[in-house]
Amino acid sequence: MTPSADSPSSSRNTLEQAAGTHDRATALRRAALLDGMLGDPLDPGNPHGFTALAEFDRDRRPPVETEQLLAVAGMGSELVPVRHGGMLARADLLMRVLRPVFRRDVALGLGCGISSSFAASAVWAAGNATQQSSVAALLLGGGRITVVHPGLGPAGGVSRDGFTLRRPADGRPVLDGCKDVIMDAERAGAFVLHAATATAAGPHSHSALLLDPARLPAGRMRLLPRAVTPGLRAAVFSGLRFTRCPVPENAFVGRAGEGVALALRTNQINRCLLAGAVTAAVDPVLRSAVSAATANSAASPARRWRRPLAGVFADLLACDALAQACLRAASLVPERAHVPTVAATYMISALLGDALDELSAVLGSAGRQGDGLPHGLLAKLTRDLPAAGLGRAGAAACQAVIVPQLRTLANRSWFVEAEPPPGLFGESIDLPRLDHRLLTFAGDADFLAAYLAGSAERIACARAADGRTALLGRFADGFLGELRVLREQCRALPGRFGASMSGPWTAALSDRYGLVVTAAAVLGTWEAEEDGASFLADPGWALLALSRLAYRAGIEVPNRPEDCVTGVLDELLSRQRTGRGFDLDGAELTR
Repeated sequence: MTPSADSPSSSRNTLEQAAGTHDRATALRRAALLDGMLGDPLDPGNPHGFTALAEFDRDRRPPVETEQLLAVAGMGSELVPVRHGGMLARADLLMRVLRPVFRRDVALGLGCGISSSFAASAVWAAGNATQQSSVAALLLGGGRITVVHPGLGPAGGVSRDGFTLRRPADGRPVLDGCKDVIMDAERAGAFVLHAATATAAGPHSHSALLLDPARLPAGRMRLLPRAVTPGLRAAVFSGLRFTRCPVPENAFVGRAGEGVALALRTNQINRCLLAGAVTAAVDPVLRSAVSAATANSAASPARRWRRPLAGVFADLLACDALAQACLRAASLVPERAHVPTVAATYMISALLGDALDELSAVLGSAGRQGDGLPHGLLAKLTRDLPAAGLGRAGAAACQAVIVPQLRTLANRSWFVEAEPPPGLFGESIDLPRLDHRLLTFAGDADFLAAYLAGSAERIACARAADGRTALLGRFADGFLGELRVLREQCRALPGRFGASMSGPWTAALSDRYGLVVTAAAVLGTWEAEEDGASFLADPGWALLALSRLAYRAGIEVPNRPEDCVTGVLDELLSRQRTGRGFDLDGAELTR
């Protein structure tokens, strides 16, 4: 489990040299540096730009030159906690550094970041000191580690293949089985592999193993041919087959039988991290749609495109608000973060899917067809999101986690739980460093629902001060009323998961719950800024975002003022002209 001979030294990587304290400002500096190194994505001659990456996607070839640039820049150090010599201090800061990569290509972001994070997180959470040290050395040296989850294909679908670990009466444990689709199986320096260690299905059926392929007996592990996938076509998926392969006694990550719980504990962060980073991939599509809608006008888009363009921008801000809140909660209240964070993954993927549908109408009306830019970006992203687990199959996986917890939350948390401590929104308070060991699975806590109740009460006290603040209070009351209805309906859910816990009705409950917690994140983000003079301090963007969430939830709320759309559209056009991002940070981008 050692890096290759030509891999970069962790002590000399560029991003680490740019780091100082572990806060938003330094994360944004590292993101800007990486963005600059990758160059103008619209330059057709840029080997790391949209044109080049689209060619790699079409030819199903990994962009090796870009991958090497990211390795030399020190991307691996971003995935290693500070206590192990890396730069990972908080998950929301990591998301910011990953966004320049995802802005260019989802497959690149997965292969050079998230895939290794999925695997390494299990080691940070439950591995012993030797395992943690070896994984840290691998990533700091520019190597990769990949995860082999049981029964999951690349799009989050269920597969029948998998691995079993058995202990013969006369020897050490042996591993058998195969899996056809594993990201970077042929390029990873280590695997975190989940194998069945019990004969019966259940919460203790699997164990996690850390394996170094270079140290396994010859002939007992075989690399299978590369798999062809509908999306993420430049990523390298292939399979593994183990045949009575002896496994070292010290390969277990945590205790035997803890694999499922370990995956559930750590995946909440990684899936939310992925969803939050992927919002950057929608940025260039929205940028292209704005260009298409203003092609014949120097000032503003045609009237029919103003609402969808401003609305998609507001949705991206809502997605970022939700991702940042949940990723910050992993540091601030890790024992209370699980269900809202899974809901964030679910809602962000749904909102991004809706955004792509709206933008396709704008681009299609402008006659932007074919495989080139900008239509090609939209088509590629539409293929890539489901393959990254952010489509229907990924949504079903999130619902399977959310729905069984709703009854407990309704009985023990909603309208009972205290608000989270200060620091969940904004950057005025330093947060603790992320400690994967503190992450929990399930529980009876919901920090965003608790925040919604407190926010509605605070805004109610300020309604007389400003007409739009009063309107914001009515939206807050509307979502609080929806939470009350949800509480009564979720209390009627059965106590055990079964056939009655699946189907359209329970799926609708998880939809509505996701919309409620997204609204809480929007309100929290606005409250953290309300005393300032920035765009985010104005209630207009929050009103537009909340009105769109309320429409999806079927909540009866007043119409938002037309100047909310106008104000959000003006900010969108300003950021378009000045080359700033369409997220909460609004940082200047390389172009």
